[in-house]
Amino acid sequence: MPDYKEMYFELFNKVTDVIEELKDIQLQMEEKCVNEENIEE
Repeated sequence: MPDYKEMYFELFNKVTDVIEELKDIQLQMEEKCVNEENIEE
């Protein structure tokens, strides 16, 4: 029988990792956008 608890925790950890990665990417893109706006001024 599959260990659903272990599978759930693995899935949860992967999902939270992806969310953190997306947040980091969003922050990088926001900083890039702000920096480019400052250059154009």
